[in-house]
Amino acid sequence: MLSLERLRILHAIDTYGSVSAAADVLGVTTSAVSQQMAKLERETGQTLLTRSGRGVRLTDAGRLLSGHAGQILSLVELAHSDLEAHRGAAVGDLAAGAFPTAVRGLFPAALRALRAAHPQLRTTVHELEPHDSLARLNRGDIDLAVVLDWYNKPLSLPGGLAKAPLFDDIVDVALPAGHRLEDRQEIDLGELADDDWIAWPDGGFCHEWLLFTLRGKGVEPRIAHHAEEHATVLALVAAGLGVAVVPRLGRDPMPEGVRVVPVRHTMRRHVYAVWRADADRRPAIRAAVDALGAAAAGLGGTTGGPARSGPGA
Repeated sequence: MLSLERLRILHAIDTYGSVSAAADVLGVTTSAVSQQMAKLERETGQTLLTRSGRGVRLTDAGRLLSGHAGQILSLVELAHSDLEAHRGAAVGDLAAGAFPTAVRGLFPAALRALRAAHPQLRTTVHELEPHDSLARLNRGDIDLAVVLDWYNKPLSLPGGLAKAPLFDDIVDVALPAGHRLEDRQEIDLGELADDDWIAWPDGGFCHEWLLFTLRGKGVEPRIAHHAEEHATVLALVAAGLGVAVVPRLGRDPMPEGVRVVPVRHTMRRHVYAVWRADADRRPAIRAAVDALGAAAAGLGGTTGGPARSGPGA
């Protein structure tokens, strides 16, 4: 009998184009991928991968089996969804991943509501950056992801996903008390060209967005410090060590010594829930998305509403 896990690995190689890319998405080593593919070739009695330059490519047999693997994996997800839908209740386990400020700003209210309305549903949340959430969602480690993209820099989503907008999170500028612009009603980012900046960690999606946005304003930022958590960023600002852009979600309480000023041309990041389209009929998914939408609505501001989009929407 063919191993479902090995079929998943073969399909990932086909989808992402290389052993290393598949290993990254699946969260395993390239050596483990190669070992599993060798076992799958022994199981099938066929050569599924062949060398191509420095990488590999699927043989005709490999592409044929990968096509079946995609259908099999989809059917497994559909079977799980149908069984849960047949019960007609949100029960069992649901794993979610979300970026840190969404975990802090959205999930406490959403999880409390889920526990009250669906006591037989066990929901766990993992703090993950958007790309990590999507990778784990794609390989089935989690069932739901809350991710973000920016108004001027969208996040690329893999195929086969459905999504629901939750709300738009407005971004302000954080200044140290006594800053020359602290009494302004709004600020253009170009006015901060000579300031030190406190930015997200190198290489992350939000860090790349910040550089992209500032450079679009003619500002080559002088990055003085890197920090991931709002509280750390704001503590550095309060100490007078630089300025920062800070989204509103999950940033309170605001420390003394920080002044927050809106940006002249409002900047927003779009926050939305994502799940595998094959799982769209699961009551647990629907219940979780609805609870997150209600929690987002309770924050005020610009709300995306309950509409769903994508396959299965």
